[in-house]
Amino acid sequence: MNLSFSSVCSFRSIGAAVALIGAALAPCAQAATPEQLLSGYSAQAALPAVPTRGQQLFTTRHGREWSCSSCHGAVPTQAGKHASTGKAIGPLAPAFNPERFTDTAKTEKWFRRNCNDVVGRECTAAEKADVLSWLLTLKP
Repeated sequence: MNLSFSSVCSFRSIGAAVALIGAALAPCAQAATPEQLLSGYSAQAALPAVPTRGQQLFTTRHGREWSCSSCHGAVPTQAGKHASTGKAIGPLAPAFNPERFTDTAKTEKWFRRNCNDVVGRECTAAEKADVLSWLLTLKP
């Protein structure tokens, strides 16, 4: 293949443009909707989400000191309070707090921390899907 100087420069320009576009869109890659996250968790689990299972997981203690509802309330449509620190926690249900479940990295961080506190391990994709599907049923 015989490349001229101008074609090499064109390839470099295209590559630079693609890199620039990718860098500009990177913050958007972490943005999501609760429905998109639910779809992703359900696909990872290869099972449909079941809201009643999510509610049960949320409100039940699993051999640990707390349940999700210990801090978020049995119906997480109002502000909660951390069980040990007393720190205020905004409503968890997306219909009552539009910022919830809109950032994939943040969602994963809090699922990881809270699942460890509640069930003593990371939650499975199916468990995340179930809880999120239940939270999405809560409407004003």
